[in-house]
Amino acid sequence: MTAVGSARRGIPRADPPRRRRLVAGCLAVAGAGLLSAGLAGCADQAAFGLVQQACHHVEISLSLYRSSQSQSDPALAAHDLAQAQSQLQTASPLATEAAGEAPQWQALMATLAENTRLPESDLVHALSAQCASVRDGGNLVPTQASTTTLPPPPPGVRG
Repeated sequence: MTAVGSARRGIPRADPPRRRRLVAGCLAVAGAGLLSAGLAGCADQAAFGLVQQACHHVEISLSLYRSSQSQSDPALAAHDLAQAQSQLQTASPLATEAAGEAPQWQALMATLAENTRLPESDLVHALSAQCASVRDGGNLVPTQASTTTLPPPPPGVRG
């Protein structure tokens, strides 16, 4: 007995419905790829906006920190340092959210997270460099090899 249906069943290439399904599947995959690339671009843009906000607070903090270093009145110097610390604490959650959106901002997030453990004097160089990249449009590719390292752990603590 012969099969009921298309006489072309034995020749898959000649079956237009199968070809249509293949083309539709390819278009669906390509569309999904474009959509994901577009959404990733949106996430990167959102992350860059958050990093710009974080770096604005970092720049205020660095300015207050430098002011405290040249302040002759100890009370005013302490006030400037407290304000600088507050600005870093405001920047930290912004950088954390940005790093969640786009991984290239994880270094800034990590540096700001150290602010509760290390004095700002140890973070000034790294924060300045990381936020300078934001002012340059978000390019995180270093122009020269970085030799900045964190200070050694306290005595008795293994690293």
